[in-house]
Amino acid sequence: MSQVQASKNVTKKSASNLALAFVLLPKHKKEAMCALYAFCREVDDVADSEEHSVEEKRVELKRWREDLQRACQNEEPNIPIVKELKPVIHECDLPAEHLEALIDGMEMDLTKTRYDSWDDLANYCYHVASVVGLLSVKVFGYNHSSLDDYGYHLGQALQLTNILRDVRVDAEKGRIYLPQDLLRKHGVSDDDVLNYRFTPDFRAVAKAVAERARGHYRSASQYVYPDKRRLLVASEMMASVYWRILLQIEKSDYQVLSPKLTKLTKAHKLGILARSAVRYWLNINSSDYGPR
Repeated sequence: MSQVQASKNVTKKSASNLALAFVLLPKHKKEAMCALYAFCREVDDVADSEEHSVEEKRVELKRWREDLQRACQNEEPNIPIVKELKPVIHECDLPAEHLEALIDGMEMDLTKTRYDSWDDLANYCYHVASVVGLLSVKVFGYNHSSLDDYGYHLGQALQLTNILRDVRVDAEKGRIYLPQDLLRKHGVSDDDVLNYRFTPDFRAVAKAVAERARGHYRSASQYVYPDKRRLLVASEMMASVYWRILLQIEKSDYQVLSPKLTKLTKAHKLGILARSAVRYWLNINSSDYGPR
């Protein structure tokens, strides 16, 4: 029986872009990332559950937080996923504050449905995405001084791409992650978004978000140093996948209010995986994403 069987089961069921990126990792790092990913996925599922009240979800997140704290203090946790994460925390020296920040981000999603400004949104993206990037690069063994900058910008880029892709899905739940001051600047109301009104003004909003994401992709790529690039094969592959999702959104003229979700085909993803593998084995020292 694998030491991370519960985590592997979660990862296998998710069929996510992140799980796909694990393919190129050595076995020990793959198992460590499975444990970290499963933890992230499970607490996210708690926050997203439509079967439980806000208070019930708050109580459940508190249970995960307390178990995580036990693991970080080298005590014995109770939740199987946290049990499997515990050795990863200590072997990879994962900062407890980053792990708890992720739960803080899930708690934001329980009640917060609007974000006033870019700074407000960046803070949310930090908690739900950048900390995942920071934790992941620690698992990969990337200990360069640029670690924090790379993890931060990559998380921001991926989450902004997610937000742009999922505008309609979130609107169906009454959520608007697009900054309120950006909407006001272009004369777009909450009602416009919640009723999926695609206008030239909304296009301008979506384009601004895409440009902000592009800036973070560019910044992330600049913090990858040639002698460390091979360590980041999984995160660089993730960046390539989401970069191409962003390109598809731009190519569609920002039609993110359409019922059809922008996503890559399985063949496209496998092509990116193959390309990433070739770049890995040839040790090509440039990112496969971001503005050239």
